[in-house]
Amino acid sequence: MPAKPDPKFIRNFSIIAHIDHGKSTLADRLLQATNAVSAREAKDQILDSMDIERERGITIKASAVTVFHRHKSGDSKDELENDYETVDDAGGHKTKKGEKPEAHGDLYMMNFIDTPGHVDFNYEVSRALKACEGAILVVDSTQGVQAQTLVNAYLAVNENLTIIPVINKIDLPGAKPDDVAMEIEQTLGFKAEECLLVSAKSGIGIPDLLAAICEKFPAPRKPLTEKLRALIFDAVYDDYRGVIVYARVFDGKLKVGDKIRMMGVGTTFQVTDIGKMTPKPVRVEGGEIGPGETAYIVAAIRSLKDVRIGDTITLDMHPAEEALAGYQPPRQVVFCDFYPATSEDGDGSDFEELRDAVEKLSLNDSSFTFAPVHSEALGFGYRCGFLGLLHMDIIQERLEREGDVEIVQTAPTVSYHVLVRGTDTMTGANGQALKPVDPSSAFWREVPAGHQLLEVHNPGDLPNQGNIVEIREPICKLEIMLPKQYIGDIMKLCLDRRATYQAQSFVSASRETIQFEIPLAEIIYDFFDKMKGLTSGYGTMDYEVITYRNDNLVRLDILINGDPVEALATIVHRDRAEQRGRQLCSKLKDQIPRHQFEIPVQAAIGGKIIARETIKSFRKDVLAKCYGGDISRKRKLLEKQKEGKKRMKNVGNVTIPQEAFMAVLDQGD
Repeated sequence: MPAKPDPKFIRNFSIIAHIDHGKSTLADRLLQATNAVSAREAKDQILDSMDIERERGITIKASAVTVFHRHKSGDSKDELENDYETVDDAGGHKTKKGEKPEAHGDLYMMNFIDTPGHVDFNYEVSRALKACEGAILVVDSTQGVQAQTLVNAYLAVNENLTIIPVINKIDLPGAKPDDVAMEIEQTLGFKAEECLLVSAKSGIGIPDLLAAICEKFPAPRKPLTEKLRALIFDAVYDDYRGVIVYARVFDGKLKVGDKIRMMGVGTTFQVTDIGKMTPKPVRVEGGEIGPGETAYIVAAIRSLKDVRIGDTITLDMHPAEEALAGYQPPRQVVFCDFYPATSEDGDGSDFEELRDAVEKLSLNDSSFTFAPVHSEALGFGYRCGFLGLLHMDIIQERLEREGDVEIVQTAPTVSYHVLVRGTDTMTGANGQALKPVDPSSAFWREVPAGHQLLEVHNPGDLPNQGNIVEIREPICKLEIMLPKQYIGDIMKLCLDRRATYQAQSFVSASRETIQFEIPLAEIIYDFFDKMKGLTSGYGTMDYEVITYRNDNLVRLDILINGDPVEALATIVHRDRAEQRGRQLCSKLKDQIPRHQFEIPVQAAIGGKIIARETIKSFRKDVLAKCYGGDISRKRKLLEKQKEGKKRMKNVGNVTIPQEAFMAVLDQGD
């Protein structure tokens, strides 16, 4: 690692964009252009460390890396390219041969973070931006400004960061860089001529981008105090070294051997190692870091519970008086239950394996929550909270892959605020006490005397109907960006999902943005797929929970063989309850296999049955040997069979497959 440069030559920035606009590929090119990786080591998505990231082609977790680059004012693209001897690798990527001449310009330290682009991982983007002074906003030249482009740009503006707009993929046949530059000017306010044109895949424009990073992004601010203050922006668990903390130093210095204190949590630890990802982990020379630097810190931290993302690190002996502004903790918006699938030999469920897998995964991903639950139909499992449906899907896949356990997943639900009479502690379906809504929550509203506001994540946990005053559901601000010829179909889709139209604006001559307020429960499962289908894949969307609102909601229970199945219960609008009940009964009739006895499938609100289907039983032909004779003989045999089926029904267990639980998800549009 080169010698540490003067703080005025340090640049901290993030790469932000809509999903699949080329952030990770641009990060790969920056690593190659700064000689951080050789042509032999180069591969796609270098900073995406998880197999699931590479397989899906998306970034899930933000990755920080430190590189060094020499630059002198006035460098142009031609000067930079003439200063190196370049060679094309097998993939057509330009890489430098040999080292850059030491005499050429000042040495800059660049600490940058490759961030996710999906809406579920917005919290990763906001955390990364807190540790930076600048942001590279990447826009695909074939797709233009998308919903998440705007969201990420506004996040950077809110942090007062300097933004460099970059138009990527300019070498594609369908590229429209001039049109996209005008879109950026109209929607985000940057001048079209400020946009840099690059191709992260082929390396076009990368030297100009490096020069802009050095010249346009500001250096870190001067320290406000000599006492150490470092912001934790990420943490991961290592089997051998415990929790590794990633932090940005704003004030003071930190060195190996210092005893540090987490100002929020109050825990203390001894620093054993300090290093930087380059992208390989490299120990810092002298074991010391100062203002403006980012680094990983190892301090024998045993659990992620001992560290809070957004906390401030200070020295235990000379602590800072005031902590740095941190982050809001990630808020889970989608909930579902995970149960282990019953083994084929009937030995029971692998709950122990599921528990080990969940606890191990929680060490590396603190953004999902979990609590043990029990279901009469499915046994013991966990109720988990997620940041969105993609997050839920990824957690389930990681549990099955890393924990080697097969999982049965129930229908995802959202969090409801339920106003009830009385102040006594109330319990849910599993006997666990229901928690009141945190008064510090942004969605808290004044509660009348003699009442309490409870947070319910599972329809089966709703209190007795007689105690409920109102049920409030989360309402989202939904923004859809799409070609204007598809607006009619999308309007119908949204209005059918209880959405309220808010506004409409033009992005360009052919594309528009429409805004709705819509219940979160209406979009958490299949809304995105239907929106993509109706817009031929050209529509993009972003949503944000803005409030909780009372509506005429009821719990729809499903009874299988007379017994309610909590995992199949849903909360629906009363006007749609009967229609929804008939849909569910019909779907479950097709999904649940036939048994030796007749199975009634019923939908109920309170104690009232509103829909029913019957799954016919298998039946032996007891009249096969009766070739004639009195009808009373045949009737006697049929009655005897009927009595046997009745006894079997009373003691028989109904097997409910995973497909039956997923049938609850289909909205039936």
